[in-house]
Parts: sequence; structure tokens; C-alpha cells
Amino acid sequence: MRLNRRFLASGILASLLFLPGASAFDETPPAAEKKKFPANRLAKESSPYLLLHAHNPVDWYPWGPEAFEKAKQDNKPIFLSIGYSSCYWCHVMERLVFENETIAEMMNEHFVNVKVDREERPDVDDIYMTSLIVYYQLIRSPQGGGWPLSMFLTPEGKPFAGGTYFPPEDIDGRLGFPTVLTRVHELWTMKREEIESNAEVITGVVRKEMKPKLNLDPVALDESLVRSSVTSIEESYDPEQGGVDFNVGRPNGPKFPVPSKLRLLLDRARKTGDEKTTRIVLHSLEAIAMGGIRDHLGGGFHRYSTDRAWHVPHFEKMLYDQAQLVPLYLDAWQMTKRPLFRQAAVETLEYVLSEMTGAAGQFYSALDAETEGVEGKYYVWSKAEIEESLGEADAIAFAEVFGMNEPNPFEHGFVLHLPRSREESARNLGIADEELDRRIAGWREALLAVRAARPQPLLDDKAITSWNGLMIAAFAQGGKILNEPKYLAAAEHAADFLLTKLRGPDGELSRTYRNGTARLNAYLDDYAFAVDGLLHLYEATGRERWLSAARELTAKQHELFWDETAGGYYFTSHDHEELIVRTKNAFDAVIPSGNSVAALNLVRLARLTGDETYLDHTEQIFKVFAPVFSESPRGLSLMSLALADYLALRAAEKKTGRLEGEAHPESATLPVALQLEEQHKVKLQPYLNVDKLPPGSTCRIVLYVEIDAGWHINANPSQPEFYPPTVFRLKSEHGVKLKNVRYPKGKEFRLKGIDDVLLVYDGKIPIYAELDVPAEAAGKTDPISLELEYQACDDKNCLRKTTASVGGKVQVATRADESQPINERHFPKE
Repeated sequence: MRLNRRFLASGILASLLFLPGASAFDETPPAAEKKKFPANRLAKESSPYLLLHAHNPVDWYPWGPEAFEKAKQDNKPIFLSIGYSSCYWCHVMERLVFENETIAEMMNEHFVNVKVDREERPDVDDIYMTSLIVYYQLIRSPQGGGWPLSMFLTPEGKPFAGGTYFPPEDIDGRLGFPTVLTRVHELWTMKREEIESNAEVITGVVRKEMKPKLNLDPVALDESLVRSSVTSIEESYDPEQGGVDFNVGRPNGPKFPVPSKLRLLLDRARKTGDEKTTRIVLHSLEAIAMGGIRDHLGGGFHRYSTDRAWHVPHFEKMLYDQAQLVPLYLDAWQMTKRPLFRQAAVETLEYVLSEMTGAAGQFYSALDAETEGVEGKYYVWSKAEIEESLGEADAIAFAEVFGMNEPNPFEHGFVLHLPRSREESARNLGIADEELDRRIAGWREALLAVRAARPQPLLDDKAITSWNGLMIAAFAQGGKILNEPKYLAAAEHAADFLLTKLRGPDGELSRTYRNGTARLNAYLDDYAFAVDGLLHLYEATGRERWLSAARELTAKQHELFWDETAGGYYFTSHDHEELIVRTKNAFDAVIPSGNSVAALNLVRLARLTGDETYLDHTEQIFKVFAPVFSESPRGLSLMSLALADYLALRAAEKKTGRLEGEAHPESATLPVALQLEEQHKVKLQPYLNVDKLPPGSTCRIVLYVEIDAGWHINANPSQPEFYPPTVFRLKSEHGVKLKNVRYPKGKEFRLKGIDDVLLVYDGKIPIYAELDVPAEAAGKTDPISLELEYQACDDKNCLRKTTASVGGKVQVATRADESQPINERHFPKE
């Protein structure tokens, strides 16, 4: 990133001490008895996280127009605090900072305070977390993001400073929140113009960073992109302790399971038998299943490991982790028949059924990491507790099996883990494997009874549509692979809940459900993950209703999120509130991206139904994000998996001459609305006649338009005149203009029963034009976009008018005479 000199030179906001992520703190603040204050506006919210703040003395607003109108009216900056219910340091800041009456008084006097649950509003969280990272880069800070996210905004929502956790007072050279509030208020009142200027800089960079990069250089959609992603992930493998995304320069940093990346490796291992890939993914899954990140008594997985050996976790339990890890262990068990892998999957499914499933079939979101102000206290043990619960002899054996004879790196007690295999532990104890399994079952029953008597972690019982979709998929696969009817029943019960309680009268989805109420607009992830769950349910049960529902939601997803100009799906719907940027991405992080899952879904729908339009649409998604493959191949693991599936299906289609549909004939026809949206029917390929645009001069360009067989588009000029003509346009940031556009002569075309002669283009046509390049663009890089507006028809139907585009970065020469001729064969001499 190019740093803004004016931003840095001010030194104003950089002088604020913004603290590192909360994980950098060594001591756990003690839990204090909470004082009951009168209810604030958050008391009317449904989010358990927001409700935790409903009796703070802070005059909180939920995210919405009321808060921004108040900030504009009172001429105050906004303090935005984002967190989630199972975030440990969010709770610490709530107790020590937002419960502090003196601090609350400062916040209420000088700021409009907004509290957001990131799980309800991932769009807001994504934008302002990116803003924090951009802010850190601009002030040259090595810090990273985290929660709670604390940002200061202008009344228009533009970020100008931020941090993560702030303590209630200055400590060890770090500024406390009161000092930060005082400095921000002083700067806002005395340096307002400069603050707003910095906000514009940050907002501009955020907008640029969060939009896909244009690239005119075509990227071939082939197996090399998949191999690049696989290789990049393998290069991040920890050969000692397992896992990927391992940072050699920071070997003792936190480690995440990253299911999306392991899923790609496991798929490659199963399909190719590659020895290296197989070793990496199976070692990683084994290390995770044996580590303390897995709950060896109650089942399920904690959020991530704080150490390299997967020993001490961050103890929160998230539904999306359970949902993504279960299929991995099921597939690994099918490959190897290792009991450990089956056990990890089954115990996780059983845990979700017993602890995270509502009476209506919905799946809850998360369990907190702390009880009584101490993270992990609910899950850890002392040797005395084990001996008291199991007796001396069994306590000795238990310590051997679950690592209590190993060094204990966690201050609050022993984290149970498997330092060796069950078979090795049985040999060390001198008993048969079956006898050890029997004794472990007894130990588990006794210790779970003891654990149940402890204060319980907070349950976030809201249902999130996307996470429920992931869990439906996991239960459907569990039911199919393990031949277990109760898992299929759980998947169907949850799918019924999703389609009735979280779906509106027009087929649109809501984001969350709690206490009988569905609320908030759904995001792309909600649609894509719900479709994924329904497709797995169809594949597991063969029931047409699930495939039909998947296709209906795909049609609605396309209607609400598709980018008609450039292709791909936006994260927010077309009718969503306007934020400082509208994002569209394909990076698979802790949760996979909606575009990646949508691409996987579309390939599966094409295979299941034999409908070619699904693959056409998938191809457009790949083309939008293809340049990212070369820049960040490790970040597009599920997009790579979707591409592999797409290439395999295209190869099969080429071999047989058709797609093999498996669906019932009754569901083989797309809704008309989706057909009109999906069938673009043209491919674009531009060429320039120079290697760099000549400033202060002109150059030539040709746009080849390849029209699908059996289809045509209207000529320019059109005939009859009321038909929309095909139009070639250009968008440029630096004033490049399109001129002297020369459309080819249209071909005559007649429809049966109609006397009028139509003028159309079919096959492949060239459209020639000139680019007029302003002199002031010299030396700049221009991200231009070429657009073709057209209407596609066959001999029976016309689709609605649409726009296809292709774009990318084009270099402008420093002088006109620097431009060199290229692509001469594409430009006939004039």
C-alpha cells in the first residue's frame, strides 16, 4: 500500500496509543459484581451480545439511521464498538469499561455510541475491521485487528481512528480508554478539518481494497490454478505439529483449523492419491483431533489453539467450526477407517444435538469461552478433582490417557488432550483397546456430571441462517455416510425451520432468528450456505423438495446479489442499506466466502439438473476472481475446489456431448426469472494496437463479441428502430474516451409469421473504435472497463437487455512516442 504522506505528517491520530489485540494481555481481569443500571436502547434488541450491554450506563444506540442522525444533529463523532457473544475480551471491556460510570459519562457527553453484534452485521464488521487494518498501515503500526473492535467515525460513518481492547485506565505505558476519549474529543473540536481529511483517506483506501481488481489480461481457467492453490497451502504446513497457515517466523502464534484449506487438500488427496498431500492433511486432522482444541469429554471443537501444539485453545465454541470440521473427519474416516476420525465426527454431531439445537430444529450460534470471569474454567481440571471424581486407580489411568502427566501450560488447570494414540495408551496401561474404550466411557459419564454442576458458559441462542446451512450439510453427510437416521432427521428438521421461519413471503431470507422473530436482511453467505445444506440434504435423501428449494433460493440469490456489470455476487443485496463500500470478494477465511460456495453450488446444480446455464454463470464468477488466483492462491481454497469440479464437469460434457442431469424431470426447468438473469450468451475479448496508451493522442481498440450458437443480438443501428441496439461503452478513471465506434453491418433475420426484417449479429463480430487519451494521464495506470449493452434472442424468445463487461489495468506511457505497436493482425490497415 502506498502511504499517504499528508496523513502521516499530521501525526495527530498516530499519537493515540492503540493497543494490540487482547490476546497480548497476560493477566485475566477479575470479574466484578455488576451494578444494575436502567435499561438503554439495546434492551429492545434480540442479540444476546447486545443484550449483555442493555444495562450499561453508556447511552448505546444499535446500528441504524437514528444514531447517524443524532451524530449529525449534535455534531459529534461516533464511537463504534463491535463484538460478539463468545468473545472473551469483549466481555472484559464490557465489565471494566462500559460499566464504569465515569467513562460512560465521557462517552455520552462527547460521542454517539453504537454497539454492533458482528454476527448479525458481518457487512459492518468487515468494512470497519478493514478500516482498522488500513489505519494501522497508514500510521505504520505493526498491530493487527481483533475484537472488540473499537472505531471512531465521522457522522457520515467514515472511519478516522481505531483500536481493539482499551483498558479502563492508563497502565504500563498504554493509554486507557478515558485518555483516548479525551484526545479524540480534543482533536475533533480543534482539528476537525484534518480529522475529516484523514477519514477521507482511510475511506478511499478501504473502498479500493475491498473491491475486486480489474485485469485485462485473461487468466486461463485450467488445472494450473487449482494446483497453485494446493501447492501454496502445502507450503504453509507445519511438519512438526500439523496444520496449515503456519507462520515459520512466528512459530508459537495461534493456530486455526482452517477447514476450507484442509477441505481442498483432502479432496485432492482422495482424487489424486498424491502421497504428500495425503500426509499433510491426515497429519493435520490427527493433530487437531488429539489436541486440547477438541473437547474430549463433551464433544465438539473450540475456536482455535493459542499454541503450536494444539494444546491450549481459545475456549469458545462456534457452530460454524463444528459444521465445517465434521465433514472433514467423515471423509478422512472413509479414506482411512481410522477410529479417531469417526469418533471426532460422531462426538461433534452428538454435542451439537444435545447442546446447540433448539426445540424447533434450529442450531444455536455459540458457547462462551468464560465462566465467572475466567476463560476455560468450565473445561479444565485439577488432579485432585479427577481423583475425587474417579478414585485413585482410575485417576492414574485417566492422567496417562489425557495428558495430565505432561507439562501443563495453562494456569487455570489441565486441558485434556491425547499425547499419544489410544492404542499406545492401552499398551502403556497393559489393557486391551476395547477395555480402555469401556473405561473412557465411564470416566466421561462421571466427569460430565461434575462439569454440568459448574456454572455454565453463556449460550448465544440466536439462529444464523448461513451457519444453520453449514450445519444442515454436516448432519446430512453424517446421516448418509454413517447410515444414521437421527442425523438425517436433524438436518431435515433444521431445513424445515430455515424455509419456514427464516423465509419471507417473496422467498427472501432473513439473517437471524431468536425468540420467535426473524430479523435483518440476509447476506450472500446466508443464501449460498443454505443452498449448500439443501443440496447435501437432497443428495442424502433423494427427496425432490430439497432440490426444488435449493433452486428457488439460487434464483432469489441471483436476483438480489448478482453484479450485472462485472459478474460475481455482492455480499449485500441490491436493496440493502448503503454503506461506505459495497463489497464483493472470494477469500475463504474462517468462514468460506459466499462467492466460493455459490460457485460450488452452481456446479452441483448443473450436474444434478443438466442445465447448462448454471455452468455459464459459474464461469463468470471464475473470470471475475481469476486474477486473484495468481496474487493469493492460498486464500481461494474453496474457489479452487469449485474450479476443479467445474473443469471435471466440462471435461465430462466434452466427452459425452451433454451434461448428465440427475434430477427428476419435474424440477429440470429453471424459473423464468432466473433464465432471463443468467443467460448472457456472449463472450468478450478486447485488443489494443499499442502496448501503452499514448497520452495526448489516440490509439485503436477492437472488441470481439462471440455470440453463442443459436442466439443473436440486435445490430447497431437496430431494425426495427424500437429494438434496443447493441452499444459499446468505456469507463475510465483518468478521462480516456471512446470515439469513432464502428459497428459491423447487421445481418438480415426473419421470424416466422412476422413481416419485419430484423438486423442482427451472430457468430463472432469485431467492433472497432479509437481511444482518446488525455495528456494529463501520462505515466498513470488506468483501470478501464469495457462494456457491451445488448439484448440476446433466439428464434423464439428474447432475454431482457443486459450488460457484459471486461476490464483491467492499462498503463499510460509518459510520452506518446513511447507507445509501441502490437496486435497488428487484429487491425486492418485503414
